[in-house]
Amino acid sequence: MLFLITSLLFCSFSVNVSSISANLNNILVLNGSNFKKWKEHITIVLGCMDLDYAIRTERPNFEKWERSNRMSLMIMKYSIPDTIRGAMPEEENAKKFLSQIVDRFVGSEKVETNTILSKLISMRYKGKGNIREYIMEMSNLVTRLRALKLELSNDILVHLVLISFSAQFSPFKISYNTQKKK
Repeated sequence: MLFLITSLLFCSFSVNVSSISANLNNILVLNGSNFKKWKEHITIVLGCMDLDYAIRTERPNFEKWERSNRMSLMIMKYSIPDTIRGAMPEEENAKKFLSQIVDRFVGSEKVETNTILSKLISMRYKGKGNIREYIMEMSNLVTRLRALKLELSNDILVHLVLISFSAQFSPFKISYNTQKKK
């Protein structure tokens, strides 16, 4: 399949074979847990290669759209394993194909939210390692949850951090809890 894609693209004036090969080799393979990154990566690669025209516009009768559509489909299909691709209906329109993939993986955001939230609430600091890095890791998880449209306030983050500390941090917890200011 890579040979087919490369040979079809070889005729292109705007994109050379070495850049196509480099871009294809850097595309993530789609699986159930990386859809968001895969879609972002596909969009960037197709845009950089000036092949995203078919995804951005409805189908006109132009040669540019036909080429962009064909190449976009091949690149997207190349980065999707046969097990996932085989379960999807055949589609000749790149924009519709991408839409089908979006519809298929929308539920995975719920799984990702659940996974991140479970990790956040089960984290425990055992007194080993850099405490600042530990707190930053918790903060990063909250940021990822916010990106998934699950809003957690900074106050909740502070309480989750305090709850996750071991008994050796009791004086610190007491000091925080007795402060009048939040």
